Amino acid sequence: MELRFVQKEAFAVLGRLGSTREGEGFIQRLWQEANDHFPEIEPFVRRAADGSFSGFWGLMSDEGMGFLPWEEDFTRGLYLAGAEVSPDAQPPEGWVKWTAPASEYAVAAAGPEAFRETLAALEARGLALCGAVYDFTDPKTGEGFQYFPIRRL
Repeated sequence: MELRFVQKEAFAVLGRLGSTREGEGFIQRLWQEANDHFPEIEPFVRRAADGSFSGFWGLMSDEGMGFLPWEEDFTRGLYLAGAEVSPDAQPPEGWVKWTAPASEYAVAAAGPEAFRETLAALEARGLALCGAVYDFTDPKTGEGFQYFPIRRL
């Protein structure tokens, strides 16, 4: 398993918020809703130097909003499906803004077994999660990655 390590300053995401309590498929429903209403937040979305969007994030948090890992063996928590925005962006009605804490992350390609494999690879290196794992989609390539926080900055 290939891991890369990056440091990322605190960043803001505007998105649609849901909970595992909504049942199976809730993440896909959130992404569909976020995509359907994307024009409402597009003016706030951060862009790279070439004009492309900076990134689409699926942020996770424990139900207490401590940005801690999902509880009960990663089966209970909150999910925010959205896009990275400027820190001063104000959420339009129906949208929620979270500011993810500055952290160092182990980054792995997303895939069916990637979550558990990455946790095992981190443990083998003597590393542990210090917060919730995030999903990231690179708008330029469409590739998906998972960001595993290993140290708060």
